[in-house]
Parts: sequence; structure tokens; C-alpha cells
Amino acid sequence: MKIHEYQGKQLLAAAGVKVPRGIVARTPDEAAAAFAELGGEIAVMKSQIHAGGRGKGRFREQPEQPGVVLIRSAEEARANAERMLGNTLVTIQTGEAGKTVNVLFVEQGLNIARELYLGIVVDRESGGPVVIASSEGGMAIEDVAAETPEKIFREAFDIGVGLLPSQVQNLSDKLGLEGQAARSAEVFLPKLCQFFVENDCSMAEINPLVVTDEGELTPLDSKVSFDDNALFRHGDVAELRDLSEEDEAEVRAGNAGLSYVNLDGNIGCLVNGAGLAMSTMDLIKLHGGEPANFLDVGGGANVEAVTEAFRIILADSNVKAVLVNIFGGIMKCDTIVEAILEAYEKVGFSVPLVVRLEGTNVELARNMLADSGRDIITATDLTDAAKKVVATLSA
Repeated sequence: MKIHEYQGKQLLAAAGVKVPRGIVARTPDEAAAAFAELGGEIAVMKSQIHAGGRGKGRFREQPEQPGVVLIRSAEEARANAERMLGNTLVTIQTGEAGKTVNVLFVEQGLNIARELYLGIVVDRESGGPVVIASSEGGMAIEDVAAETPEKIFREAFDIGVGLLPSQVQNLSDKLGLEGQAARSAEVFLPKLCQFFVENDCSMAEINPLVVTDEGELTPLDSKVSFDDNALFRHGDVAELRDLSEEDEAEVRAGNAGLSYVNLDGNIGCLVNGAGLAMSTMDLIKLHGGEPANFLDVGGGANVEAVTEAFRIILADSNVKAVLVNIFGGIMKCDTIVEAILEAYEKVGFSVPLVVRLEGTNVELARNMLADSGRDIITATDLTDAAKKVVATLSA
């Protein structure tokens, strides 16, 4: 689960991490009042969307308006907010669809001496979290990795003991932090790692992490996401979820207990099992098609789940055919066919439907499909299914 920058900073502040003063604004008047309340000569107003590249992004309705802007007066704050709120911000991460800006974050200006990059992610290879740091703050870490990989430093740490003083010193040395900046790192870095572990984060990225003229490490940005499977332990975090930032179909699928990811293709997929779903998508592509989604109905799929899965798939106007690929292990094939046929009646199909079944009671299930009188194409194996569903697109 992702959250907004201002929410991440609120959580960091509650965890004892020093952050700049900032105020949320949802109207132009609130933006003007926020600048006045901060009381400085300069502030930064930032669009709050679940995507990076906001500073370089532009509003579709106001191409001259960036997603992040410096403001020097309450009137400037109000004028910029009028152009930003309710409009669509297009960044390198949103794609051409962009995202609607409903919230702004007005933050105090800082005297910046240096900009660094800092991130914490779960490293599958080492089996734990790892700090990723770079002297190249403000740049996408992917660009740094491609152009100057020697400027990226990693420090894995144990979740039981946190980031050790020797590891903090090692990172400080590599980043060239001295004096007060090094002393600030001794507090800042362990606290951020502790926050990451205690909140079951999957990523915590600060880009840039700035060193102020006073030598204090301060997060100028925050991008935090959490492990969905651990949210039951963090009710306060779960409440921060912004459904308006998420794909509507994915939210709908989640509410039905389905695992769904929207893709760009035109062949809808309904599969039981994540590995089988990925293999299904691979074979569709191998035979010249493009999957429209990843959808795992799980091993205990019932009529309601299968029906909702079909509704979600067919709600995508790009879908021109559907492939159902089921391995009947826990769930018997004849039970799945009962669900498919009932869902077929409830939903109604205007695109070709290809069904491949294997597993318990598979012959009974195939006979049920053959005797149903429905316009359903059956396949003997996964390769046959992939070829048949791709062929329907040119039929």
C-alpha cells in the first residue's frame, strides 16, 4: 500500500525522525493560509499523487504549471493552487493518463547545502532490508545505477538489532558526511531503519535527503509503501489508504478476495494460482497475444468469485477475448465448470471464451462444457489454449 508524501512525513515525525514543517491544503485559500502560517520568505508547494517525477511533470490543462513549485507569497500560493487542484498531472511515472491532484502540501523552505539519495527496500537476495544511499540526490536512482553505479552504496542490516553505529559510519564516510552532518546521520539513519521495520514497510525512499547549511539531515521528500499482508497489524497506517489513487478494478478485485493487476493487452485471463497465472500470460505473449490482466481467483474459487472476476475482466473495453486456465487441485474441475456456466449466464459474453481445464474430475468437467450448449471454446492443454485464444482475435 502506498501513501502520500505528507502522510509519510507525519508518520516519520511521530517516529522521532526530524522533518520540515508542512501544511496540507485542499483549496486555494488553504494554500494561501498555509504559506502565511509557515511564516518564511519562501515555501514549496507540492502536488500529492502516488507517483514520482512530480517536479518535472506538467498539468494537462496547464502545460506551463509544474507539479512542484516555489512560492514567495500567499497570493502566489493561491494562484498556483487554483491551477493545480482538480487538474491532471502527467509525469514520467503516471503515463499519459496522469493523476488528478486533490491535495497539496505546502512546506517550509530550507537552506540546502547538499542533496543525497536514501532508500530502504527489502532485499530478497540477503533476506532482509538494505539501505541504499547515493551522493546523487534528486536524480532517479535507476539513472544513477545506469550512469554512475559506483556512486550507489548498500548496507544490509538485521531487523533485530537495526542499523549498527559502524554501518552508519560506513555510510557517512562513503557519502562524505563530516562534522555536524555525520552526527545528524548517527540519529537520523537508525531511526529511519527502525521506522521501516516497525511499520512493515516494503519501501521507504527519500529523494532528495538534504543536508542543510546547519548540517542537519532532512527529508525533502518521502515515498513510503507498506506490505499489504501486514496491514492487519497497523490499523493507523491502513486508514491512510487513498482509494482515489488506485486502479478502480484492482480495488474492486481486492474487495472480492481476488488478486488482480490491470495490464495493457486485449486478452483477459482468469486463472487459479499465481504461478499458473504468470505462465499463462507468458504463453499468450509467446504465441503473439497480449494479456489484459493478471487475475488469480485462488484455490477456493466459488460462483460469486468467478462471476465477479468475469465482470471485472469484461469491464475493460480493451478485452477482446478471455482465457480461463484452471488446474483443479483443491477445487475440483466440475465445481469450477459449474461456476463458469453460472457466471456465463449472469454476466453474458460478447467476446470469445476459451477454457482449459486439468486436474480432479477433468473428464466430467469437459463433458459438462460440451453438453452446456454455450459458445465456449475448449482446449486440451495450455499451449493449445494460448494458440486458440490468440487465433480468435484474427477470426
